[in-house]
Amino acid sequence: MEAYNLLQQCERYAPHDPAVAKVKSERFSPVQINTDPPGADVYIRDYRASDAAWQYLGKTPFNIPLVGHVFFAFRISRDGYQTILPSAGPGEWWLDHVHLDPSGTLPPGMVHVLAGEVEPPGHDRVKVDDFLIDRFEVTNAEYKKFVDAGGYQNSKYWKLPFVENGRTLSFREALEHLRDKTDRPGPATWELGNFASGEEEFPVSGVSWYEAAAYAEFAGKTLPTIFHWYRAANMGLYSEILESSNFSRKGPAKVGSYPSLGPFGTYDMAGNVKEWCLNSQADRKSILGGASSDPPYMYQEFAAFPPFDRSATNGFRLIKLLNSAPLAENLTAPLSSVKSDYRNFKPVSDAVFQMYEHMYDYDRSPLDAKVESEDDSSPYWRKQRITFNATYGKERVPAYLFLPKNASPPFQTVVYFPHSGAQQFHSLEDTQVSLIDFVMKGGRALMFPIYKDTYERLGTPPDSGTVAERDEIIHQADDLRRSVDYLETRNDIDKDRLAFFAISWGGSLFPIMTALEKRFKAIVVWSGGCDPDRVLPEADPMNFAPRLKAPVLMINGRYDFVFPLETCQEPLFRVFGTPAQDKKRVLYDTGHMPPALPMMKETLDWFDHYLGPVK
Repeated sequence: MEAYNLLQQCERYAPHDPAVAKVKSERFSPVQINTDPPGADVYIRDYRASDAAWQYLGKTPFNIPLVGHVFFAFRISRDGYQTILPSAGPGEWWLDHVHLDPSGTLPPGMVHVLAGEVEPPGHDRVKVDDFLIDRFEVTNAEYKKFVDAGGYQNSKYWKLPFVENGRTLSFREALEHLRDKTDRPGPATWELGNFASGEEEFPVSGVSWYEAAAYAEFAGKTLPTIFHWYRAANMGLYSEILESSNFSRKGPAKVGSYPSLGPFGTYDMAGNVKEWCLNSQADRKSILGGASSDPPYMYQEFAAFPPFDRSATNGFRLIKLLNSAPLAENLTAPLSSVKSDYRNFKPVSDAVFQMYEHMYDYDRSPLDAKVESEDDSSPYWRKQRITFNATYGKERVPAYLFLPKNASPPFQTVVYFPHSGAQQFHSLEDTQVSLIDFVMKGGRALMFPIYKDTYERLGTPPDSGTVAERDEIIHQADDLRRSVDYLETRNDIDKDRLAFFAISWGGSLFPIMTALEKRFKAIVVWSGGCDPDRVLPEADPMNFAPRLKAPVLMINGRYDFVFPLETCQEPLFRVFGTPAQDKKRVLYDTGHMPPALPMMKETLDWFDHYLGPVK
């Protein structure tokens, strides 16, 4: 907004200045704003400045220049019509055809989503018609109306067959699964048929897919298909929404308390609680958006759980169709997860692997390492920002070294490879650190290299299966090994007690990293697996896994759709070159990311066993 205001001043005082025209053409994008009907007042603010005052732009229709790489929130109002709160950014300017609904024609708490095409991850592009969706996730107070109205006793709301492990249950049998902590009918997170005091406006959680569908019947709405859900969420606002959503790891918050405004005026579609959707995937039901305890990238990932799953992270919101026609079959049909199947994969021979391995060789040139800054503000660690020479080009590799305050040097040290949030944010984000801080609190140092094409070195990720992807992985492997080279230069690091830790994206590349880097004495991977996409053989982790020899602990969710259990997780674990007594697999009945606390315990126990206790 500062840039926009400055441009307005420049054009007012120097309307013909070529420098002003040049900046306007290079840095600003023309945005046409039209409404149906016209004559609406339009206000604007920077997307992230949720507390800023709205700035008036004018009456529709009009054209304005906005900074081309920035996201904005809008407020559009007209007498006699519903006020709307859309958001938009580069490549997502849809404001040239805004529809305004007459006042009182929309159900309370719902927003209008315009028709459009949508292509969820792993699925064909489809078109959805206009529909309405809840602005917020269904709250405890709203769900209590269903409970108090006898919703759990009235079979007319429970129209879908109850199926568990292939067996159809009666209504009475099913209700035995749908009780709260005190054995009363209600969500698994409630007690005595009620929610916790003060949480009226929190999203209802701990509900199964069946409970969400029954409430939808009670409310005269329906669960969204995944296509409706993705259309309303609109991933064009991806990074902005992630930084404005509840991924606090502290549990759900009051709906709308985070400034995560979607393109059509929804809140909390990323984080807070997962949201059940209508579509089936085999014997499971879709659940999207991620919860506060998930890493932010789960916002865009497809997930599916057993329909009786009542995890505390499960919630929902509803949609309402604008015509009486049933949903098209292509929107409600069961989904398939299109992933590579590694069950019959045969790794390459030793001779071929040696050729692949040589592609990753690097010269031990001078590091020229520098400690550029130190942050002592945490009560648990000191954070040093270090840079050293890369093995390629003339680049410098930044790395963060977290040194624990509750242990004595030389420190056991864990080298970390992050989840894919590193490819979506431009600086190290708190949600990434919150997943790894238990390592430092447990008395070990942690080295966090900023790998090629992550965070402040962020570029455009190459397409899967390309030479460019292979070359990027080679650079990242070099960054990892140069980080270990650096650790060996420090007197406060125990060079004989180094470990490797990775999550998700790092957990797909770890066989490459740890087969090449043999100085690690222990390996732990959360939510990892073989690469589910097409990949060149010299960059395929499955060809490296048999050459991995260090003790390895692999922790996964049984219902993981990023790295499917039977076709990805199990084949990878089976081919590790680690002796049988030194490899372990822990499986939880969850999706992609199991609960952090038990994973932390397993991880620390593994490090204690293979590195020894910390001083």
